[in-house]
Amino acid sequence: MILGLDDPNTARVVAARFISRAGGEAAFFVGIWGKAAYEFDATPAQQALVMASLGIFSLIGSALAGVLIDRFDPRRVLIVSEILFVPATLALVLPDNIRDMTLNVAFAGLTTAAVMTAVASLPPFLTNEPARLQRINSAIEAGGSAAFVAGPALGGLIAHYWSLDWIFVLDALTSVVAVALVARVALRPGAIRTDRPAAFKEMREGFRFAWTSPPLRLYLGIFAALWLSFGAFGALEPLFYRDVLGTGPEALGWVNTVFGAGVVAGSVLLSRLPPRLVCARLAVLGAVASGVGAIIYTGTADLRVVVVGAIYWGVVLGVMFPLVRTLIQFATPDHLVGRVMGTTNVSSQIGELFPLAFVPALAAAFGIQPVLIGSGVCLIVAALLTYSQGARIDKLRTSDPAQIEPLAVADEPVSPNP
Repeated sequence: MILGLDDPNTARVVAARFISRAGGEAAFFVGIWGKAAYEFDATPAQQALVMASLGIFSLIGSALAGVLIDRFDPRRVLIVSEILFVPATLALVLPDNIRDMTLNVAFAGLTTAAVMTAVASLPPFLTNEPARLQRINSAIEAGGSAAFVAGPALGGLIAHYWSLDWIFVLDALTSVVAVALVARVALRPGAIRTDRPAAFKEMREGFRFAWTSPPLRLYLGIFAALWLSFGAFGALEPLFYRDVLGTGPEALGWVNTVFGAGVVAGSVLLSRLPPRLVCARLAVLGAVASGVGAIIYTGTADLRVVVVGAIYWGVVLGVMFPLVRTLIQFATPDHLVGRVMGTTNVSSQIGELFPLAFVPALAAAFGIQPVLIGSGVCLIVAALLTYSQGARIDKLRTSDPAQIEPLAVADEPVSPNP
């Protein structure tokens, strides 16, 4: 069994995660970005609008999915979301201009966010044993990280030998396979709630708990700061490849495959860290290191340096994202897992959306490359300002650090994909 687990439910979820996300990564990095930048020759403002459409509806999808997960269960929400995702991704074949692409990605964002939130909420519904919970998290994230390596490479191959539109067909097929696998997953007894209070009351309760808990507030803030930096990349990264590096859309796939390999390497490094280092301060320092990665990645017009930066950045995020997710899960009661993970995604998406309002103007004034470098500098400064708060949280932790076993592989690094 995967990662030594003899649980067929976990094996099915891991397989579904790998297959679905491989299609999603190919569709996002090569399909959506490639079609907008290369087929439609998008400007920074137009690329920002595509990402804004995707991000706004992802935000809505995360908030709604969090409530639905706690009212029903993540397995059912995941199945329905994957089914709805099939027509959503196939609709991306239809646009022949940037305006239609901007409209069509909205439904894809809505369903994608629901898939992501459901997957993030599944482990506590499979077990309530802390050690086993971490092994399940590790196995699921292993599938996701492997897909992050395979997906962009597969997208690059399809773009090179066929066309960008066939990537969306692949994405739809991977969701169908994922549904067949998840449909056979059984949740642990007692995991499903029987009481179902008003939906908006539940949503408010989840947001209130997440943002009034000091540890969760810090972790959500770290995610928001990271995605604030990533927001600049959502608008400008494909244009960086097109206008600064002078490459084709397949390069987006190859470099992000290398990035994914770095993510896997970082996750291995995390698994070898002593338990005392798995803490809030490490999460803050991870955000600082991520800012450094953004600077290395975009600091030159040399593709070789870009590849080195992608590896380094991947290693950093391979350590950081699963670390923060683990800390969030241990700081959250079972009955709030769905809503807290939904709040986490919403906070991240708000952070990603905000720069889209001004990044195109900055790119027009200063250039694509300086803006991307500046996003890394801003992340470094913001993270350093929270270090003292992370130190206070570590001193106040009541749980035994030895029980917080780090995940073996990465979370969702950059792309908003199932």
